Amino acid sequence: MLTEVQLMELSCFEPLKIFFKVESDLNALDKVLSHFEQINQGWISRKDWLQCQLALAEGFTNAVRHAHKGLSPTIPIEIEITLTNEQIKIMIWDYGNPFNLPQFLKENVTSDNYWSSHGRGLSILQQIADHLDYIRTEQNRNCLIIIKQFPNQQENQ
Repeated sequence: MLTEVQLMELSCFEPLKIFFKVESDLNALDKVLSHFEQINQGWISRKDWLQCQLALAEGFTNAVRHAHKGLSPTIPIEIEITLTNEQIKIMIWDYGNPFNLPQFLKENVTSDNYWSSHGRGLSILQQIADHLDYIRTEQNRNCLIIIKQFPNQQENQ
């Protein structure tokens, strides 16, 4: 089953990790966000959590709409999320054609499309993420990597 979830809590000081697969279908976004909620921690600010949720939703919908465009919906999108006290790392694997993310951002993310109803997802990801990358793996898959650093928890007290 593609929505099987593995959640591992190693200890209160070690990373929380969740891994799951979903079909390449926009209707699976609710499942993706439901799985994401499983690792929500009370110490994460609402603003940071909502930004990470938005980044996950944008990354997933981009994989469905662009990377998997023309592919069977049964080809899975795999998602791994790792949460530590310092950061959240979201990795989204797809089977589409690779592209050069830095070049795409340089050429396509401009203020001209600010009011556009689409095409702003990567710009949003770039604004949210402290690190954003899209790599081709040895298994002929692509991996979108989104890392958001959290403010030092001692500074918030």
